[in-house]
Amino acid sequence: MNTLHASLLALALGFTGMAALAFAMDRHYEQLTGRYEIPLAQRWLLRCVGTVALVAAVFPCVAAWGATVGTVAWLGWISVAALAVVGLVSAAPRWAGLVAGLGGLGALPGLVWLWEAVQR
Repeated sequence: MNTLHASLLALALGFTGMAALAFAMDRHYEQLTGRYEIPLAQRWLLRCVGTVALVAAVFPCVAAWGATVGTVAWLGWISVAALAVVGLVSAAPRWAGLVAGLGGLGALPGLVWLWEAVQR
């Protein structure tokens, strides 16, 4: 995996994870759906999806740069993703939800490809 692919994959997963964690909060959930309170099961699902996406974002970074530099790159990419989520959620929360969903779905083939490459 080259560094461009790792960077894009980490950014997509970081954005998805940060957006999921943001939408697990009542305030941002209300911005997204118009309903004041988020159901408990949906809150936990969003928290789990966000956590899994953020943890999964470390794997392409470590695969491309190694453990030490990859961890630093991962922290950088999730920081960039957090800033993007803050800007997009405050300006257009529905677009943020759409971008997060598409980013997460788009990252799945990259993760599968990375998994197969590691298995070889």
